[in-house]
Amino acid sequence: MMQLIADLAPLNRVICSSDYDATIAYLKEVLPFRELTYPAGDRYNGWVIPPKWDVKAAHIYHEGELIYDGCWHPMAVMALSTPFRGRVSREELREHLHFDHRFDDRIPFHFRQLFTSWKRDWGFCVTRAFYDSLPSGDYDVLIETEEAPGPLRVLDYHLPGRLDETIVFGANLDHPGVANDGISGVAVGIALFDWLRRQDVKFSYRLVLSPGIMGNEYYLGRMPAEERSLLLEGAMLEMLGSPTPLNLQLSRSRASNIELAFQDVLGESDAAHRVGEFESLLLNDEYIWEAYGVPMSSLSRFPYPEYHTDADNVALMDGDRLEQSLGLVKRAISNIETSAVIQKRFLGNICLSNPKYDLYVDPGQAAFGDQYDDMRRRMRLLMDTVPTLSRPVTSDRLSRQVGLPLDIVENYLKRWYEKGLIDLR
Repeated sequence: MMQLIADLAPLNRVICSSDYDATIAYLKEVLPFRELTYPAGDRYNGWVIPPKWDVKAAHIYHEGELIYDGCWHPMAVMALSTPFRGRVSREELREHLHFDHRFDDRIPFHFRQLFTSWKRDWGFCVTRAFYDSLPSGDYDVLIETEEAPGPLRVLDYHLPGRLDETIVFGANLDHPGVANDGISGVAVGIALFDWLRRQDVKFSYRLVLSPGIMGNEYYLGRMPAEERSLLLEGAMLEMLGSPTPLNLQLSRSRASNIELAFQDVLGESDAAHRVGEFESLLLNDEYIWEAYGVPMSSLSRFPYPEYHTDADNVALMDGDRLEQSLGLVKRAISNIETSAVIQKRFLGNICLSNPKYDLYVDPGQAAFGDQYDDMRRRMRLLMDTVPTLSRPVTSDRLSRQVGLPLDIVENYLKRWYEKGLIDLR
């Protein structure tokens, strides 16, 4: 994982660029990915694929002396900057210089133009110290770029299991010149699937590596509906190499099999962590997946002070934190793989008191002196939950949902299975 990060983090991995293409080629040698491409000019839901963009030269001169080389770091030229050549005053130059208002010595990631390629400007990302130090006078500026129509590219690795229903793990491939934000999640995802492909798995699994936001929108929006319907749930793997606590952000439903398994393994571990509601800890590609009906949690180490700055580099990466993240995901998968999976085989509600089924749980009637105890209430909740199942769930999930011991839940479900009402795998 550390070697992959060291190889890919320094590259200028904007959405469409030569370095992004090099990243794709590198990863296809690591796992047998399928590559999906969406052509330049393809517009979907208002999204516009930006042109392929590479910086060739980027200089600022003052009185004939080079004072800033925009090629020193991939973020030093704002992403998708237009080319520019000319002499400007200090005041005009400062209108095109972007600095991080939190720090004096870091440059920020200016990414907005990647999503608004129809409205672009030229500019640099600099430190606040550099911005403040500029003397009055004129400056000669050169930004030379190379542009061409370029496709948006996404990598997808599908690992079939005994069930068609698929659990998705996603990570971001873009974000130029940084290590934790994107590539650390890619590294953990690839290590995970290198392990998974040697297992006998019940669920099917996918690893989706794409540019942030736009890549997943095209991936899901252009996917055939039948294929998309098999995406059961998932988790984004994000920013997992920094020396900060783990964060589990739940899906909107808070009830997917994988996020409940994450909660279990985190609760059993000694890892510093917190658990939060959807969008309470971070906002990233999860909302794209949720809009397509795929419950999407996330595992991350956000926030960390170096986020979206040049200080997010290989030196920040902690190999032990990467291994800890990978181990937790493996244990969560092992939990759901060993749990029984329930899938409903009927529509509507069965008359469970019918002697043909004999599955009815009588909650009691207080009017006749029948005590309504907690166990009967929870068993009734389990009975009422089974007809509402629309997708496969694990017995672990149902056990947590209704607050009953796993053995009691599984014994009751076996009776449903014996009556032919559910599949139990």
